[in-house]
Amino acid sequence: MQLSAPHYEERLTAPRSWWVITALVGVAGGVLMLPLGTLPMLGGLIGAAAMAGVVVSSYGSVRIRVVAGSLVAGDARIPLTALGEAEVLDAEEARAWRSYKADPRAFMLLRSYVPTALRIEITDPADPTPYVYLSTRKPKALAAALTAVRAA
Repeated sequence: MQLSAPHYEERLTAPRSWWVITALVGVAGGVLMLPLGTLPMLGGLIGAAAMAGVVVSSYGSVRIRVVAGSLVAGDARIPLTALGEAEVLDAEEARAWRSYKADPRAFMLLRSYVPTALRIEITDPADPTPYVYLSTRKPKALAAALTAVRAA
């Protein structure tokens, strides 16, 4: 039961090129089974493509939502009262925060195929996590949604 409509919702789907790779994995599975005959080849093609498809789909199905006083990012549900200022990161700055500026204690929902991100400070003194890093295609809209929900 959802208490209120989401103020922001985004699904980080895998890029199309990953689905092409999934099809190629299926072809490779079929080629590996070809010496055993036609039916095993079809089974290898379908089985390998299905397994690769499950992996790509599960990795690419992460959602980011602002709803009911919480930021929901993947499996994490963070109350908005524990969040501080949000910083919109362009592609270059996001790359820096994914690499040499990164803190190992941070909660990072990263997707390498999404160039932009949002970094949000954690203000809860009991939480050792310094910030939340979220790969998002719409960092300004996410920051605006967080601000709007906190102001309401």
